[in-house]
Amino acid sequence: MRILGIETSCDETAAAVVDGEGHVLSNVVSSQVPLHARFGGVVPELASRNHLLSILPVIRRALGEAGVTLETLTRVAVTRGPGLQGALLVGVQTAKVLAAALGLELVPVHHTEAHITAVFLAGGDLAGASPGFPYVALAVSGGHSSIFCVEAIGRYRRLGTTLDDAAGEAFDKVARLLDLPYPGGVAIQELAVRGDPARFPLPRGLRRKDSLDFSFSGLKTATRSLLEKLGSLDEVTRADLAASFQEAVVDSLVTKTLAAAAAEGVADVVVAGGVAANRRLRERFTEACGEQGLRLHLTAMAYCTDNAAMVAGLGRFLPPLPPAAVDGLEPFASGELGSPLP
Repeated sequence: MRILGIETSCDETAAAVVDGEGHVLSNVVSSQVPLHARFGGVVPELASRNHLLSILPVIRRALGEAGVTLETLTRVAVTRGPGLQGALLVGVQTAKVLAAALGLELVPVHHTEAHITAVFLAGGDLAGASPGFPYVALAVSGGHSSIFCVEAIGRYRRLGTTLDDAAGEAFDKVARLLDLPYPGGVAIQELAVRGDPARFPLPRGLRRKDSLDFSFSGLKTATRSLLEKLGSLDEVTRADLAASFQEAVVDSLVTKTLAAAAAEGVADVVVAGGVAANRRLRERFTEACGEQGLRLHLTAMAYCTDNAAMVAGLGRFLPPLPPAAVDGLEPFASGELGSPLP
């Protein structure tokens, strides 16, 4: 089996080829960060237009690096949602055309599901072994911050989610307050290395022990208020504020995820999504899981941010659409994993 994966949910145009055993034969990502950086965030219309320009060259490159041709593919897996409607439409329509023209099986994939199962890609888990079912998974990025109990591929229970901003979104907003470039998570991480995370005691949202939900809006507001109080910042204070903010986000993510693992009685914890590439988050999870005797599975860095290898990898396990249903497949902009989807 050879699966072509296509991912266009936001601002990365990605294609990958994965074989039936989960080996990644190619994983090509065309980033739009330079295009959107001047706006401080993703502009949906620009993202969609850029996907149109990039999708076919990216697919050709993925096939070339994998050493395969379209005729040797078995199926095509594509992100159906959630994401930006126009961006998703480019990937879905491309996948539909390929499936119809080449007689390929078509597998629609939920973006979040692809993230929290990316550890099943061969060699994609730093722990060296795939997690056992059930496991607790944290999916954390600019668009989502949720905790799931993964009982099996296709069986998920949402245990907690953000009630306002996603963690990555909070990073971007605070980065703008600090006059840092987009994407904010990377910029804050680099500045925080030089700072003292204990200097400013910023709040942790929803600290109640009976809640596994996240809230980052209060942290964002507290950071803005502190900035207004401090006035102009020297470089030391700026770094300390970045480190303190980052530590507050990381602390919330680690504390809630490990509380979920304890409540579910699981031994395996998976951390996935774009924010899972944050070095401090990975350090804290490693320390905390070691202390509590949990097996930690950190998604490999190449598969944290949006990519098509995770889409193709999940496409190995899911049933393809019946041929009669392919033409009617449409993307969906929103839809939480574990809830009925459109």
